[in-house]
Amino acid sequence: MSLKFSLVLIVFLIFSCGKDLPNLQGVDSEKWKGDKNACLGDRKTMESSLQEEINKLKGLSEMDIIKLLGRPDENELYERNQKFYTYFISSGPACAIADTAAHKLILRFNAMGFAQLVSIQVGETDK
Repeated sequence: MSLKFSLVLIVFLIFSCGKDLPNLQGVDSEKWKGDKNACLGDRKTMESSLQEEINKLKGLSEMDIIKLLGRPDENELYERNQKFYTYFISSGPACAIADTAAHKLILRFNAMGFAQLVSIQVGETDK
C-alpha cells in the first residue's frame, strides 16, 4: 500500500510541475483577450511590445497560448495535424470597419501541439 501511494505521489509531483507562463512586457493579457478581432483597437497599441517579446511564445503549448492570449480569432487545421492560430492586431474582417491590410499574429503548432512558428504579418484579411 505504501509503494502504491509513493508512486501516485511521484507521478502527481512530476505532472504538477509545469513551467510558468512568460510575462510579455507591454502586453496586457486581459485587454488583449477582451479585444476580440482587434475591433476596439487595444491590440494595436501593444503591437510594438509584442514584436519585441514574440520569441517568448515559441515552444509554448496550445493551452498555454490560450491562457496567455485567449481563444484565437481564426484557427485552421492543416495537414499532418498542424494548426494555425490567427490573432488580429488591427481590425479584422469581423469588425464594422475592417482593415484591408490587417496586422495579424500567426502561430503554427506542430503535431505535438507546440508553437513552432510565430510571426506578425501584414496583408489581406482574406485567406
